[in-house]
Amino acid sequence: MDILWFMPINPIGEKERKGTLGSNYAVRDYTAVNPELGTLEDFKALVQEIHAMGMKVLIDWVANHTAWDHAWVSEHPEWYLKDKNGELKHYIYINEENEEEPWEDVLGLDYNQKDLWEAMTEALLFWIRETDIDGFRCDVAGLLPKTFWEQARDRMEAVKPVFMLAEWSTVPLHTKAFDMTYDWGTYDCFERLARGKGSLKDLKKHIKKDRDTFPEDAYRMVFTTNHDKNTWVASDEELYGDRFQIWAVLSYLLPGMPLIYSGQESGLDKQIEFFEKDPIDWKDFKFEALYRDLNQLKKDNPALWNGQYGGSFEFLKTGNRHVLAIKRRKDDNVVIGLFNLAGKKAKVKGSRYYDMMKLEPWGFVLLMDK
Repeated sequence: MDILWFMPINPIGEKERKGTLGSNYAVRDYTAVNPELGTLEDFKALVQEIHAMGMKVLIDWVANHTAWDHAWVSEHPEWYLKDKNGELKHYIYINEENEEEPWEDVLGLDYNQKDLWEAMTEALLFWIRETDIDGFRCDVAGLLPKTFWEQARDRMEAVKPVFMLAEWSTVPLHTKAFDMTYDWGTYDCFERLARGKGSLKDLKKHIKKDRDTFPEDAYRMVFTTNHDKNTWVASDEELYGDRFQIWAVLSYLLPGMPLIYSGQESGLDKQIEFFEKDPIDWKDFKFEALYRDLNQLKKDNPALWNGQYGGSFEFLKTGNRHVLAIKRRKDDNVVIGLFNLAGKKAKVKGSRYYDMMKLEPWGFVLLMDK
């Protein structure tokens, strides 16, 4: 499936704005387009053009919080979280390290208020009915009640089939509401290995646990970076350097749906700023052919298809602790990848699937049987 995911396209709040442009995740109006990007008619035309090219469209949806100057703040103050004194206060996010992150430019919504459920669901439906988009990427989806998302999914499906991506990583969201969740664990393993701090054992352990935990039809989004990791952790150039290609290829062979983040086609060599205008330098699209070939590889080989439609997954023995060997199989279609995740040449012992070989530092080999 070819899907284009747009970060939030809604107008951005002015009050308590961060930086010059503010955050796309401080939404001032759920049913309008940020005038800096164009008009609603412009977006409708874009969706039509994307559909004509055989692709689907998701837009980013921020249902957990709004900008301070969203109309609901004055019209429905009861829909917002309050401090111990009953006053509005900026939202405080508790991160995975159990640390408090103050999000000063937004106010948290209170999903104990059932009238809010109806208003937010109608806002989601607006974009499906008016622009014919195909679904949503839902920001911090696990902070909302699962039952909210499930009833919203039912309402959307009554209009058209949708695809739903949760920025979260828990099994219950797959029960009914979401098709795909983030595979943060694989990225964490990629990052540690790229920095020379991890081991293949960690990656294998994570993949096995993930496959044992999530249902077969759960899509997991695999990524070498995304907008958060690029901005707050490292650019591709800093993290992967001239070894980027091996990680991109690996992301296509692991179970899940791979993400291509804006600029990766051209070798993203900077951390893109939040809150400021920071255009991507597209240069010469150095990885265009790589991604084109990887997308075709995935389409042509059922073993690499997503979710329950794909093939079995198996780690093969290589006789070398720096070499990862993956076998994917569906019926007669077999895809095998061997990846040398070390800065020196690696010898791989032969098997029933391939002869003994030597891999260059950070080199890889793909073998296919249809």
